[in-house]
Amino acid sequence: MKVIHLISGGDTGGAKTHVHSLLHNLSQSIEVTLVCFRAGPFAEEAAAMGIDTRVMDGGFFRALRQVKGLVESGGYDIIHCHGSRANLAGAILRAGTKKPVVSTVHSDYKLDYLGRPAAALTYGKLNILALRHIKYHIGVSDAMRSLLISRGFPRSTTFSIYNGLDFSREVPRRDRRAFYERVGAHVESGDVVVGAAARLDPVKDLGTLVRGFAEAKKAVPGLRLIIAGEGAERGALEALAAELGVADSVTLAGWLDDMDEYYGSIDINALSSISETFPYAITEGAAHRLPTVSSRVGGIPRLVEDTVTGYLFEPGDWETLAARLAALAGDAELRQRLGGAIFERAEREFSVEATCREQCAVYEEILSREANGGRSGVLVCGAYGMGNAGDEAILDAITAELRSIDPLMPITVLSRDPEGAERRLDVDALHTFNVPGFLRAMRRRVLYINGGGSLIQDVTSRRSLWFYLFTLRSARAMGCRVMMYGCGIGPVKRPGGVRSTRRTISSCVDIITLREPDSMEELRRFGVEGPEMILSSDPALTLSPAPAEEIDAAFNSAGAEAQGRYICFALRSWPGFEEKAPAIAAAARYAHERYGLTPAFVSINHRSDGEAAGIVAASLEGVPHVLIPGPMPSDLAIGVMSRMEIVVSMRLHGLIFAAGQGVPLVGVSYDPKVTAFLRCVDGGCTSLEELTGPGLCALIDEAAAKRGDRAALEASVERLRALEHRNTESAARLLGKGGA
Repeated sequence: MKVIHLISGGDTGGAKTHVHSLLHNLSQSIEVTLVCFRAGPFAEEAAAMGIDTRVMDGGFFRALRQVKGLVESGGYDIIHCHGSRANLAGAILRAGTKKPVVSTVHSDYKLDYLGRPAAALTYGKLNILALRHIKYHIGVSDAMRSLLISRGFPRSTTFSIYNGLDFSREVPRRDRRAFYERVGAHVESGDVVVGAAARLDPVKDLGTLVRGFAEAKKAVPGLRLIIAGEGAERGALEALAAELGVADSVTLAGWLDDMDEYYGSIDINALSSISETFPYAITEGAAHRLPTVSSRVGGIPRLVEDTVTGYLFEPGDWETLAARLAALAGDAELRQRLGGAIFERAEREFSVEATCREQCAVYEEILSREANGGRSGVLVCGAYGMGNAGDEAILDAITAELRSIDPLMPITVLSRDPEGAERRLDVDALHTFNVPGFLRAMRRRVLYINGGGSLIQDVTSRRSLWFYLFTLRSARAMGCRVMMYGCGIGPVKRPGGVRSTRRTISSCVDIITLREPDSMEELRRFGVEGPEMILSSDPALTLSPAPAEEIDAAFNSAGAEAQGRYICFALRSWPGFEEKAPAIAAAARYAHERYGLTPAFVSINHRSDGEAAGIVAASLEGVPHVLIPGPMPSDLAIGVMSRMEIVVSMRLHGLIFAAGQGVPLVGVSYDPKVTAFLRCVDGGCTSLEELTGPGLCALIDEAAAKRGDRAALEASVERLRALEHRNTESAARLLGKGGA
């Protein structure tokens, strides 16, 4: 792989550190060339590091012709741009060379020329135009990627790679006293020095830092501030320090060549920007084990966790900043603890090796897409966005498993709530019935997944069956490979439905993974032949519960004790339910009187299950009970189920959630899929038609007897989980990322 990097060559600070470090380390594994559009220290230092560096400074268009010739003669695979001038060149070269172009966005391009309106109207506008004509983008934090997506850059072609640093090197020790004398800082023995490395620019909001410092100095007189950087705000900052009476304690040191000497001479690292991506000032300070106080912007909170690995404050909040600085200045042990904590996290998560691995992975993904005509990734369709925590759990599990195959591949989801799916899962989403949209998406994707659940059935609606069969046929017609993923089949009762199902699945589907043996038998009864049929299990079994504090909050918001003793009833409206509701109420009363369990009614589908719960709850006069209505994300629903001692459920995924947490089960079956799952985990079951109060009470007794020994249920669930990996393996094969 050969990659050519373009940059203006006048860059300083974080961008300079990023490009030098990245290219120096990338050159150990791939061929890289750096092109600078001007001579100077940037190019000289890069060449001294052993980076293949070319300077082309004879005017922009002359340099552009030279770069085009170099790309074509050198056989480069990718053009990688850094900064506005390089972006403009890359946008032009994309058309001229037919090579993929990627730009790393180091900062918010709308703020790059803050305070310079003429530059913003010229260079700023040209940069925005160039970025829009470049196909691939990398933000140097998740926050920057999210910002780009919010401004209309496609999610599927926008990546995030955090800046990394070499934490393995020995940090040199310098003479602090000599440094202070050279920069003119008045530091006495015992003083505590706050430092900030930033250009003196409005976006860095160093005025807030000076104000916070001045306030903190009232509590800790031996506090000093050294700012390393240069820029147009120098005069304003000097005037502010004088106005606040701290001019003798604030040193504007200008640009410094030896940043190790600088970081080794300060005690607290500070940053006050109103906008950042993921600045090197944070990781460089971490490498020196400096406690850090930063504004809560960009990707910084991923490293600086408030009170755990440092302190955060809201941009512009100089009063909170002052309190944090005073606390650190007055407590050497606190400084040491937070400095050690940020070093450990940075070393673990933000090494230069990790950055280079992620960068190479992005390059490989780009080249793979380009080689495949831009076709990549997966389109997932199912009964999503309809308020059912079970269906959303299937989607959560499928997307997580797809990302375990390839974290960079694009995923598009069809959902009744596309905005919610995008927000929750970081995927592209279309409305389920946006037929033109999903047909276009099918042309761009490699694999179509009919995603879990019992989509192929005509009991709830014939229209539903026809729709899902239509999507299977369409995906095949659009050139997708087709998979039915961890699904249930049936019942399909109408002869016409059986014939259409047989024809469509036989001719359009490559692989079907089925969540229980009954579905395998149903397909054979239909006469389906052609696709590979594999017994697996429901993807939702792989999901974990939410954190304990979120589960506690769900109970508390329902007016219930988080650590109470509960029996869950997960009910749904169904023909014949109302006449059976008194029997369910009698069983709930029995569980309370016999075992001291409080009935808890949990809505798996928050849009429809509340009515069924209300009918039963209305018959529980004198019996304490709680309603937990939702909506709940899947991990929270699983967490709520984990707190139950027994679960009685009509909803299949109520049973699946509980089984995954080892909770004894009683199923009230209205559908063969419920009976089939309970057979797999040896759970108690009665059909809705045959339900009686005494019969349900007897099943509750059986479940109660299992509370002290969950080993049998857990063993059954582990057997199902052991089969579930077949879903992921099958998808990987169809994507060309697994074994034969």
